[in-house]
Amino acid sequence: MTEMEVDKPSKKLKTEAVNVELTPSVSGGQASKYPKMELAQEIHCLMMTCGNDPKLDPDSAAKAGIPVDLKSIVKKQVIDELENPSLYRFLKSHVTGFEDDDDDSQSLTKDELTKMDDRNKEKYSELEKAIEEARENAGDMEVLEARFAVARFAAKSLSSKEALEAYSLVVALPKLSSGKKIDAFMEAARVASFYGNLDKNSELIQDAMRLEGDWDRRNRLKVYFALEKFLLRDIKEAASLLIDCIATFSCTELCSYSDFIVYTIISNMLHLPRTELKEKIIDGPEILTVIKELPVISKLVNCLYECDYKGYLHAMVEVQPILIADRFFQPHAGFILRELHVLGYKQFLDSYKSVTLDSMANSFGVSTSFLDFQLSRFIAAGRLTAKIDKFGGVVETNRPDLKNAQYRDMIQKGDLLLNRIQKLARVVDL
Repeated sequence: MTEMEVDKPSKKLKTEAVNVELTPSVSGGQASKYPKMELAQEIHCLMMTCGNDPKLDPDSAAKAGIPVDLKSIVKKQVIDELENPSLYRFLKSHVTGFEDDDDDSQSLTKDELTKMDDRNKEKYSELEKAIEEARENAGDMEVLEARFAVARFAAKSLSSKEALEAYSLVVALPKLSSGKKIDAFMEAARVASFYGNLDKNSELIQDAMRLEGDWDRRNRLKVYFALEKFLLRDIKEAASLLIDCIATFSCTELCSYSDFIVYTIISNMLHLPRTELKEKIIDGPEILTVIKELPVISKLVNCLYECDYKGYLHAMVEVQPILIADRFFQPHAGFILRELHVLGYKQFLDSYKSVTLDSMANSFGVSTSFLDFQLSRFIAAGRLTAKIDKFGGVVETNRPDLKNAQYRDMIQKGDLLLNRIQKLARVVDL
C-alpha cells in the first residue's frame, strides 16, 4: 500500500460508531472531539474561582460570564461523558469543594473510581486487540484506524501520559502519510494543551509544521501555531498569524470563532498602527459579523480609536476579569493590561508637545497622583518618550529624532564590532 492510499478515508470509517467522536471541519476533514477544549476552558474557570489560588471573586466571575453551577457542569462531563478517573482525581485535589454537592450521584467514591479504572483498562485492551486483528486480517488503513481509536479513547478517558504515548504509536506507524501524521500531531498537541504541558505542546506543533499537508490541515495548523505563540507571549508573531487566519478559520476543535476573534483583536491592538487597526479590525468584515456578541472588547478597541480615553480605561477594567477567565489570556493578563495602558498614554501624548497633568488626568478619568505614578514608571522604563515637570504640573513629550537615533545606533554597533575584531586579533596573534 502506498503512502497516498493510507491517507484516504475508508468505507468502514464512515459507518463505524467512532465517528461520534469526530468533529467535521469546514473542508470535510475530521478532527477528534476529545480532549474537549471547551472543558479545558471550564476547568480553567474553576481554578480561577475555586482553585487553591483563586484569582476571581464571585462578582468578577459573574462579569466574565462564568456560570454559578460550573462545578456541577464540569463534574457531570468528567463522570458521565468522559468517564475519566484521573481527571476527576486531579479536580478533587485542586478545586475547593469539588465533591461538595447535594446530589450524591455527582460524586464518586474510591471504589467507584477503581471500577471506572478497571472498565477503562478493559476497553483499552479490547481496542489493542482490534489492532492485532487488523494487522493479521486487514490492511494498513484498518491498522491506522484502530490505532487512532486507541489514541482517541486515551485522550478521552485516560491520563495525559497515556494519551501522548498512544499518539506517539500512531506517528510511528510505517507507510503513514504526512497528512495523517499532522492529524496525530495536532490531536496530541491538544492533549498537551488541555493538561497545560506547554513544552510538549510546542514540540508537537513544531513537528507538525515540518511536514507537508493539504490546505485545510495547514490552515488549521496555523491557528495551533498562533495560539502556541500566544502562550509563549510572542504576541506580535501571534497577532500576525491570527489576523491572517480570520477569513479561513475552521479550527473549531481548538477554540470557538468568537474566542478566536477576541484573541485576534487584543493581540493586534498591541501591535497594529492606528490606520491598519481601523482597516483590519474595526472595519474588518469577518470581525463585524461577531463583534456585537463581544460588547466589552468592542468598547475597548473603539474607545482607543476614537480617543475616548476615559471610556478606554473603563473598558480595561471590564476586560480584566475576561482576560483572567480565559486560559490563553490569563498567564499574560498583567502584561496585556500594562501594554494597553502604555498604548493609551502613548497615543494621547503623541498629540501634544506638552500637556498639564490635570488635563491629561481629566481625559483619562483618573486622579493626578495615579497618573503621575503610572507615567513615571513607564517613562523610567523607556516605554514613553516624555518627561514630567512636577513643579509646573506638565508632561512634556520628547519626540526622538529618527536620524540621530539611527546614527547613535550605528556608532554603538560599530564600536561593538571593533571591540570584537580586536579580541579576535589578539587570539589569532597568540
